[in-house]
Amino acid sequence: MWLPLLGLLFGIVLGLLLPVKIPVAYAKYMSVAVLAALDSVFGGLRATQEDNFDHAIFLTGFFSNTLLAGFLAYIGDQLGVELYLAAVVVFGARIFQNLGIIRRHLLKRKRT
Repeated sequence: MWLPLLGLLFGIVLGLLLPVKIPVAYAKYMSVAVLAALDSVFGGLRATQEDNFDHAIFLTGFFSNTLLAGFLAYIGDQLGVELYLAAVVVFGARIFQNLGIIRRHLLKRKRT
């Protein structure tokens, strides 16, 4: 369980230390990609706590969610519609849902 958290922490620290500039034109794509990745990470943490983690499901979900979110943003740009907002809402809701379930698992474990 600690390995994904250490990887996330390492990635955040590395991202803050390296001066990577992303053009404003790609901001929509990066926002949905980051949300999709965070959704997969929190889903993986939840599955780990439920003793239901599967590497294949995690990796395929990580990449398919990220690609689908990027594709929605691209199609929205082509149509002139802010379609990426659908991915932002869905991934945001799933992140908070998974975080709530993780919190309940941790509180339940602490009480027993």
